[in-house]
Amino acid sequence: MDVPVSLLAAATALDEGLSQRTIDLDPAGYFLILVDHEAAVLVAEHYGNGIDERGLATDPDTGEVLSCRNAGPRTPLSVFRGRTAKELGVLLTEAGGSHPLSRLDHALYLGRELQKAEAALLAGEAYVQD
Repeated sequence: MDVPVSLLAAATALDEGLSQRTIDLDPAGYFLILVDHEAAVLVAEHYGNGIDERGLATDPDTGEVLSCRNAGPRTPLSVFRGRTAKELGVLLTEAGGSHPLSRLDHALYLGRELQKAEAALLAGEAYVQD
């Protein structure tokens, strides 16, 4: 079923506007989501961070602000793998032990990104995390 152009344009504009809002970082850390086409799995690497007085993510070891560009490699605290977005979401939120998420908005964001990553995996396409 084709989506009407006006509905698609309205949804795109709404999403772009919501993407411009200010959000607080999750003190439990952040995730890099990857698609491993060879193994046919989604991968979520969890990294720790601190948050400074300005609300910026900092390296927990050095206190330096983390850069999104030209940053050196960091070692994830944990790596989660799942065949679907739902399987990976369950691992992140329902598995035993501590959960690497402390904010609902972060969990919702991860759910959306995992759905996009799953679609890329199933289509054999590249995935780029927003």
